Amino acid sequence: MEKVKTYIEGFDKRMNGGIPRGNVVLIIGEPGTMKSSLAYSILHNNALKNKEVGTYVTLEQSRKGLLRHLKSMGFNIDAVGDKISVVDLSLIRRKLEKLGEHTWLHIFKSYAKNLKENMDYTLLVIDSLQVLGLLAGFERPRNELFHFFGWLKDLEVTTFIISEQPSNTMEFGKYGEDFLGDGIIHLKMEKVDDINIQRRIRCVKMRETKHSFNYYTLLFQNGVFKATKVIHD
Repeated sequence: MEKVKTYIEGFDKRMNGGIPRGNVVLIIGEPGTMKSSLAYSILHNNALKNKEVGTYVTLEQSRKGLLRHLKSMGFNIDAVGDKISVVDLSLIRRKLEKLGEHTWLHIFKSYAKNLKENMDYTLLVIDSLQVLGLLAGFERPRNELFHFFGWLKDLEVTTFIISEQPSNTMEFGKYGEDFLGDGIIHLKMEKVDDINIQRRIRCVKMRETKHSFNYYTLLFQNGVFKATKVIHD
């Protein structure tokens, strides 16, 4: 089975080579766990090393603000050229009253499909699930997410959906998205003593692949993520 590498050093081998192509994967974590940076890193490295085309859809942060943040984290945005498109669909959020009979989700799907036809991207990031649900106005979230996830698979892309997790909980989904998704990558902050906090990463589930269920220490420096055995005090 063809796999999409995360290019997190030490992590792909613990997922038997990476993520099965076409999967819908949730990247879940509390604030400060670098979910957005990690999701972009996957697009960035696949563009650099495989010439793969990716699209990052931001629903919260502006395109300009997101790119400024990524550059400050050490990513060379210019190196990927037009292989990655960062799309700010929060603009639609500001014009909801002008959408008329078309729902926000309808507009989102049309935009994503048109971009797919024009760019033929194979990797997609949606940031974030909570804002998507808010803008779409889900009345029956589980049912509507079921159909939305199915639509993403029909788009024939590998999708990463960022999802915010409240602190001090191990709940991975409020509306059953943890069951609907093909995979879950969990990021968390772990207190190791009175002073030190570590970021950790775990593949909770990934359909169609054998993987480790363990947590690993997540390190980041100059645009490079690395997963190592948990560092104890």
